[in-house]
Amino acid sequence: MRIGVPAETRAGERLVAASPASVAQLIKLGYQVDVETGAGTAASFLDEQYQASGATLVDTEAAWSADIVTCVNAPTQEQVWGLRENTTVVSMMSPQSNPELLAALNERDATALALDAVPRVSRAQAIDVLSTLSNVAGYRAVIEAAEQYGGMFTGQVTAAGKTAPATVFIIGAGVAGLAAIGAASSLGAQVRAFDVRPEVAEQIESMGGTFVHAPEAQQEISADGYAKPLTEEQQAAAMRVYAAEAAKADVVITTALVRGTAPTTITAHVVAGMRPGSVIVDLAASGGGNCELTVPGETVVSDNGVTIVGYTDLTSRMPRHTSTLFGTNIVHLMELLTPGKDGVLVLDLEDPVQRGMTVAHAGEIMWPPPPVSVSAAPAPAGAQGPTEEELAEKARAEAEAAARKARRRSWMYGAGAVAALVLLSFADSATVQHLTVFALAVIVGFYVISNVKHSLHTPLMSQTNAISGIILVGALLQIGSDDAIVSTLAFIAAAVASINIFGGFLVTYRMLGMFRKDA
Repeated sequence: MRIGVPAETRAGERLVAASPASVAQLIKLGYQVDVETGAGTAASFLDEQYQASGATLVDTEAAWSADIVTCVNAPTQEQVWGLRENTTVVSMMSPQSNPELLAALNERDATALALDAVPRVSRAQAIDVLSTLSNVAGYRAVIEAAEQYGGMFTGQVTAAGKTAPATVFIIGAGVAGLAAIGAASSLGAQVRAFDVRPEVAEQIESMGGTFVHAPEAQQEISADGYAKPLTEEQQAAAMRVYAAEAAKADVVITTALVRGTAPTTITAHVVAGMRPGSVIVDLAASGGGNCELTVPGETVVSDNGVTIVGYTDLTSRMPRHTSTLFGTNIVHLMELLTPGKDGVLVLDLEDPVQRGMTVAHAGEIMWPPPPVSVSAAPAPAGAQGPTEEELAEKARAEAEAAARKARRRSWMYGAGAVAALVLLSFADSATVQHLTVFALAVIVGFYVISNVKHSLHTPLMSQTNAISGIILVGALLQIGSDDAIVSTLAFIAAAVASINIFGGFLVTYRMLGMFRKDA
């Protein structure tokens, strides 16, 4: 079967649905790939590169008449009528707000797979283009903010004086928010982030940000695994958090977009309380904007000198990498749809992933899809929860167990202290000196390692490997000692240090391999 990759026709669009690398992967699946001449030029992919990957260059009509047509944006009515009957169309389609497109595709007996309707389940992450685009948009939002901001993100200490790092406040810790946190942190900014989901605190901190704790403004998790809507009190508390953090921030990045609609998180009153020269980048501008003053597609400046960036084409401003990632999503989808790797598309509507993104097929509009079951199962019918007396008894039992554990720990610490004092009382001065150094090293090491950020754990592992190398050298020198105890301890130290060195370097090597371009 032929896969057609036409050029995007939307004004200002620089993306393309396939890169030369993804074309080669599609050909390995048994497909013939036809790329419209010049389709990848705006993304810095030349026609010669596509030809070198095995693609055939064709005109617009031929690209749209392929057995399978894949593009970034939804086809226009005119493009739909240029399709062959029974063609499969793969693109973003906004099926919830574009019924005319679904009707037109259905009239052509087309099978329509909406890339922006992929179910949010773990198995479908590799084909989730919304996550791909959100990741790029979050990164680009920081670049746009840095361009508009009149200072440096990182702090500087120079002979002429010092400058404080920029303070960045990010609303939302989804894919876009986490990408923005990572990018801003890497530029040296002090990043604070808030999300109504309290469970994302660890993710925020792992990207180098500080989680803004506000329990009164955060939602609960219901029995079916989904978050409950915010109450009026929680919503009011969240708005107070946004106002307080925005007033202290140099840059605010908003990412709240719910099913294409942007709730208001930054009011005009909040903007009026921000410092002159500060910047707001509204990633939800396409849905109307999280900021009341956002103008979709434009940059405006408020009366008090706050710049509000409302660009809706952030992903197109990084066309090369966005197109590469988008094309990889398409490859993963075609791998799912081509079980025989023989260039024949097989649609399995029993698969919830394939069914969820199929919006038209065999002369039938199939939107909306049936709900996808979640892993969190509801409580069995008729099941009763524990009574207040049972909960109180359980709490008392847990408190008593914790108290016993604390007493045992105190006795162990006391016994260890007494044993150490006895040992020091009878030890010579050299032994006392060695034990003192050892104790201080344990204390310093504990406080140093426990305060290291999650993002620095891999470099820290490499450094501890080097320290283990020193231990190994010392242990090897002591193995030949005439003292059996010293020789035994040296052997154990050498064995443990070797495991730490080789195991640590193996893990570090595998993690660093994730960032290699040829991986």
